[in-house]
Amino acid sequence: MSFFYNKLIGGKEGLTGLILLALLILVVFPLTLDLFRLNLVGKYLTYAFPAVSLVLLWGYGGILSLGQGVFFGLGGYGMAMFLKLEASSPENTAIQSTPGIPDFMDWNQLTELPWFWEPFNSFAFTILAILIIPAAFAYIIGAAMFKRRVGGVYFAIITQVIAVILTILIVGQQGYTGGINGITDLRTLNGWDMTSDSAKYIFYFINCALLLCIVLLSRFILTSKFGSLLLAIRDKEDRVRFSGYDVSNFKIFIYCFAALISAIGGAMFTLQVGFMSPSFVGIVPSIEMVIFAAIGGRMSLIGAIYGTLLVNFGKTAFSETFPELWLFLMGGLFISVVMLFPNGLAGLWNDYKHHLTNRFAFITKRFKSQKTLTRPTNAESESLS
Repeated sequence: MSFFYNKLIGGKEGLTGLILLALLILVVFPLTLDLFRLNLVGKYLTYAFPAVSLVLLWGYGGILSLGQGVFFGLGGYGMAMFLKLEASSPENTAIQSTPGIPDFMDWNQLTELPWFWEPFNSFAFTILAILIIPAAFAYIIGAAMFKRRVGGVYFAIITQVIAVILTILIVGQQGYTGGINGITDLRTLNGWDMTSDSAKYIFYFINCALLLCIVLLSRFILTSKFGSLLLAIRDKEDRVRFSGYDVSNFKIFIYCFAALISAIGGAMFTLQVGFMSPSFVGIVPSIEMVIFAAIGGRMSLIGAIYGTLLVNFGKTAFSETFPELWLFLMGGLFISVVMLFPNGLAGLWNDYKHHLTNRFAFITKRFKSQKTLTRPTNAESESLS
């Protein structure tokens, strides 16, 4: 029990933070928001998956990836391919030149389903593909980079280039991927209407449960010996290497795990929003994911989730209230947070908590000292008697 309490929860402080987060997303939001707004929050929480992955990768590992949108998109496209095939049954596509294939393939004069689409007719294969393909792709990138000791700004730039290449590939291969429009018109999941109100509520709670499980699993990793080595690699990589550890293997593992987390978020995004497009794969969404982690606190798993919610709530509020100025307002928000709170929301909370602790200790000490001064001595007690 103590192992679970200390490793997975993080002690009393971690338990309090996890309970507050769970109450907010599982109780407060569902009870206070209408379905449209709750669905928006669900979409925001899918972005929290890559933000949490960046806490592991960037905050603790010192590996800044500007291409987490790649893995978010791979997971999202994997789920979208299954849903699109289900929506493209011969009955639903009877008016097409070639019934039984997705509509965008028919528009591009394809006459049969491509071979790499065929396995996505199976839901079980789709789930495995969402988990394995992004992790395998991350392993190839990580092995190519970390085995050659490529890191720092060079690794960040390379991940940006990969995001650009994948975006261009998706847009260019319109007949196979849906092009710039992406994969749309997703209706059912194994015959279940995804657009119904009940489905939206269920997807929201599944999304929240998965996110909380990812936080617990990440917490377990960070409190293990691997987490200590990860911090040591971030601060003194050469010293860890000279101690006999293969640093590259540790980096590859955490990069693959971060890719897996991002892919789960992408799959949940497709289920909740009902489409996937290359606009969620490129540089801009990848940099936004870094901003989510930075504003929330790149050393805090829960802080990254709050940072994601804050930024996206701000985007929605600013764009609705000030449609012509909202980009400037968001830029001002980012600059203000970085300048005033360099450690993010989690750092601000820790500073405030530290201040309260010191203030309480000072008041307690002063009270004890005053009580000692006002207490009568033995001689005074005898004279009074």
